Amino acid sequence: MYGWMDGWMDGWMDGWMNEWMDGWMDGWMDGWMDGWMDGWMDGWMDGWMDGWMDGWMDGWMDGWMDGWREGGIEGWMEGQTNERMDARMHTRTHE
Repeated sequence: MYGWMDGWMDGWMDGWMNEWMDGWMDGWMDGWMDGWMDGWMDGWMDGWMDGWMDGWMDGWMDGWMDGWREGGIEGWMEGQTNERMDARMHTRTHE
């Protein structure tokens, strides 16, 4: 994973994520957030992560990430910013 982000978010999110990963991440983040979040997370590094979240966010962020991972991400998201959007994602870096 390598890249940067610059932007803002206004809306809500409801979804879950189940993933496992092996790798590292290096980066920074600068911004602010106004909202609430309700959820839980259970997992261990160099292993797996399982959890869900429900809430909304209003804010912006500016930062970058550099790292690599082995594994994949599987889950779904639904939410809205100025428009409603539904998305489903399923990615694998390798089998």
